[in-house]
Amino acid sequence: MDSSPASPSITAPLVLRHRWQVRLWHWLNAGLLYILFTSGLGIFNAHPRLYWGHYGANFDKPWLTLERFGGWITLPAHYDLAMSRHWHLAAAPLFAFALLAYMLWAWFSRHIGRDLAFRRGELAPRHVWQDIADHARLRFPTGQAALRYNVLQKASYVLVIFIALPLLIFTGLTMSPGMNAAWPWLVDLFGGRQSARSIHFIAAFLLAAFFLVHLSMVLLAGPANELRSIITGRYRLPEARP
Repeated sequence: MDSSPASPSITAPLVLRHRWQVRLWHWLNAGLLYILFTSGLGIFNAHPRLYWGHYGANFDKPWLTLERFGGWITLPAHYDLAMSRHWHLAAAPLFAFALLAYMLWAWFSRHIGRDLAFRRGELAPRHVWQDIADHARLRFPTGQAALRYNVLQKASYVLVIFIALPLLIFTGLTMSPGMNAAWPWLVDLFGGRQSARSIHFIAAFLLAAFFLVHLSMVLLAGPANELRSIITGRYRLPEARP
């Protein structure tokens, strides 16, 4: 059984795989998340400790203590708390409103029901295990199946779009003193500003892990074809296996 990634023939048809709204949000999100992640690490460097609850200062016991992150992964590329905050707070509203716009579009265009909703039988243990095994063997979908999200893609996209990204936004708001006055229920929801900071940090790194896995899958599945589909929307179908 062939376990190598399918290679599309140059004679295979080019089909529309991603609508322009998906492509626009994908690249806007990529840029904004890069700014938010690197500037967030710059802010974290001001106090590289994490706590649970309402309080966290030099004499409190943290649950995690780290060294400062290097300039190669922070924005700016040196320690500057004011500039890191400037970049972070400039990108955060754009990120939040872009996510809201994408969610509204996905709902009203039926993108959620058509492309992201699980179909009958997809969550059956046998089906999920088969999908995991196919990914482990780099056996990617071919033919018309390549145009549909598989169960692992659906699960990861739903978790990222509807759980991880909103969690980042609301925990970020919880850390703002101004939002504490406007929406005090946020502090109670997350168990304190320091708990929100810890959850924000964890969610950011889980999202970074998702990005690395996502990038690996793109490279393994055929980067030229995958990049063309997310830039132009056009995707060359891999030939269906016999």
